[in-house]
Amino acid sequence: MSRFAGPERAPRATPPRLTPFTLPSFALFMALLVLVLLLGVLSLARGASAGQAVPAWTDPSPHQARFVDVAPGVKLEVLDWGGTGRDVVLLSGSGHTAHVYDEFALKLKDCCHVYGITRRGYGASSIPETGYDEPSLSNDVWTVIQTLDLKAPVLIGHSMAGAELTGVGMLHSDRLGGLVYLDAIGDSTDDPPDDPTWKALQAKLPPPGQPPVCTEDRSTFATFRVFLQCRHGIAIPEGDLRQGFATAADGSVGSWRSPDWVSRAIGTGRPARDYSKIKVPVLALNAAVDFDLSHLKPDQPQPRNDEERALLIAFGKATQAVLDRWSANLKRGVPDAKIVDMPGATHYLWMTREADVLREIHAFIAGLPPRR
Repeated sequence: MSRFAGPERAPRATPPRLTPFTLPSFALFMALLVLVLLLGVLSLARGASAGQAVPAWTDPSPHQARFVDVAPGVKLEVLDWGGTGRDVVLLSGSGHTAHVYDEFALKLKDCCHVYGITRRGYGASSIPETGYDEPSLSNDVWTVIQTLDLKAPVLIGHSMAGAELTGVGMLHSDRLGGLVYLDAIGDSTDDPPDDPTWKALQAKLPPPGQPPVCTEDRSTFATFRVFLQCRHGIAIPEGDLRQGFATAADGSVGSWRSPDWVSRAIGTGRPARDYSKIKVPVLALNAAVDFDLSHLKPDQPQPRNDEERALLIAFGKATQAVLDRWSANLKRGVPDAKIVDMPGATHYLWMTREADVLREIHAFIAGLPPRR
């Protein structure tokens, strides 16, 4: 997706990961591997000689974790933050776990009993070889709902979780309370790079400015979180980072835990989005293009003259045209869906515009019919 001041997304075939890795040459890789192993041995030796052990980390988020069987040999981690009122189920975007809501979930407990599901392939959930197509992932969510005996729950999903919301909504509207899409109505068959106008304008964009200077420090998860916040402008909860990355013996941040093929399996072969059989209330909160170029980030294209400024605005209009098609598609299937565009909110809008998102969700849930 565009680096314009609109939503930030990853290509279809490669779902987003917070820190991209590139592979060096084999010789360099082996040299680095030997060095890393040697440093690790020395570090452990120093720790042993000093008689010091890395203290165990305790997740500060007040949730209870359990595992639910969704298929033979497949268990999903389910978090329960408690709360009173309507049952709410939080679903994360690709590459994240339910722990990405460790802080946000607490702000829904005043109206709801809040749960979160980590999809297969990530975190503490099972990593089976199959079952990453949209129908299987949607069925996983529905199986958890049935196992927990949730009554007319509201499903709230970010990014790729929109496919799971739609899949469950199309088949089980009679058992749901509502659906909330957090920048999650994207259609993989109508991505901006597929639009000739968008692609032509992108090729003409002025060069980006310098990105913020962020020192990557993986010595602890706390310092790694600070680095990611500097680089991406969002504060991922430490619990989600620890679910995504291994913890080294010295407490530092290790390698990505989920195999690369998992994201590739989830990110390919998606059908066009169809909302025609959804019969429950829908709220869609969408990141939208911010046409005020004074809000451009330093590492986005920087206009140097009026011509480049006009080009950036035209590119933004082409981007917004695709996003508007996504909204129109939702409206065709669910005419009464409420759609709220949030210019400049970015893809993680429930972090960057938390107060606005919470206000909309609270109002949506308060207006739902009583649970049957």
